[in-house]
Amino acid sequence: MKNILLFILVLSISIIGFLVIINKISLPLIAKGSSPIETLLKKSVDHPLSVETMRKQLFPGSDLVIEETLADGSNYHQYIASYQSDGLKIYGLLTVPTTEKPGTGFPVIIFNHGYIAPNTYVTTERYVAYVDAFARNGYIVFKPDYRGHGNSDGKPEGAYYSPAYATDVLNALSSIKKLQVADPNRIGMWGHSMGGNIVLRDIVVDTKDIKAAVIWGGVVGTYDDLLNNWHKRATYQPGPQELALRNNYRKNLTDQYGTPDTNPSFWKTVDPLSYISDITTPIQLHTGEEDEEVPPEFSASLYEKLLIAGKTAEYYIYPGGDHNISSPNFEIAMDRSIQFFDRYLK
Repeated sequence: MKNILLFILVLSISIIGFLVIINKISLPLIAKGSSPIETLLKKSVDHPLSVETMRKQLFPGSDLVIEETLADGSNYHQYIASYQSDGLKIYGLLTVPTTEKPGTGFPVIIFNHGYIAPNTYVTTERYVAYVDAFARNGYIVFKPDYRGHGNSDGKPEGAYYSPAYATDVLNALSSIKKLQVADPNRIGMWGHSMGGNIVLRDIVVDTKDIKAAVIWGGVVGTYDDLLNNWHKRATYQPGPQELALRNNYRKNLTDQYGTPDTNPSFWKTVDPLSYISDITTPIQLHTGEEDEEVPPEFSASLYEKLLIAGKTAEYYIYPGGDHNISSPNFEIAMDRSIQFFDRYLK
C-alpha cells in the first residue's frame, strides 16, 4: 500500500513538472497577457470587414473631377465625375440642379446601385428613371460605379464579404461634401438590392453624416440569412460572375473563421445588424411582394428590429411587385422615397 501511494506521489510530481516545462516553452509563442482564444478574438475584431475596424478607418475621398459633360436633364446638368478611393480612381454619374443654389447648397442623394456584372457595367446605363426622379426634385445625385465596374480602377470584390464597395461609397460621401454647390449637412443615401446592403453597412460605420436612408429590395438579412436562407426561390439564380465573386470571398471567410453557427462571435463583428442600437439615420424600406431575387422577409425582419430598438423606420410592401418595384408600383414607391428624403433633407 505504501509503495502504491509513493508511486502516485512520484507520478503526480512528474506531471506537475512536465506541465510547468510545457508552460514555459509555450508562453513565448503567445503575446504576453493573451490566451489563444483572446488572440483569435482580437484577430476577428481587426478584420477589415468588421464594423469596429471600419469605424477606425479614414475615408477622405477627394475633390470630384468632371471627366465628361453629358446632355442636360429636364432641370439638371449631368456629368461623369471621378474621385479617389483607396488610391483607386472611381467613376460615377453626377447630376446638379440648374436652379439657383440654396444658401447652404443643394441636398444630396448618394445612389447605390444593385448588382450589375462589373464587366458589362456602363455608368450612364440602368437606373435612368430612378436617378431622373431624384434629380428633377432638386437633389444633387451621385451614383458611384464601385471599383472594378466600367472604367473604374481596381477589381470587383462584391459587397457582402468584402468592405471594398462600402469603402468606395464612404469615400464618395467625403468627396461630395467637398463640392461647393452641395450642402455637406444634408446628405442621404438610396440603395437597391446589393446597394441596400452597402447603405446598411455605411450607416452603422458613419452614424453622423448620413441624414436619411431609403432601401429598395435590399440584401439586409443577417449573415446567417445570407449564407443559409437566400435564393430558395427556384426561379432566380445568380449569374456566373456574381456567383463567383460571392462564393470566392465567402469561402475565404468561412475557411478562416467558420460559419455563424460555429463562430458566432466573429460574424457578429462584421454584421451591421449587430449594431442596430447605434443607428441614428431614419430608414425607409421598400420591397416587392413577388421579389424573386431577394426575400422580402429580409426587409420585414430589419424593420421589426429597428422598431424594437426604438429607431425611426418605415416599411412598404407592394402587392405583385418585383425586385425592381416596377410600374405601377414604381411611381408610388418613388413618390414615398422623395417625400421621405424631403422630410429629412430639405
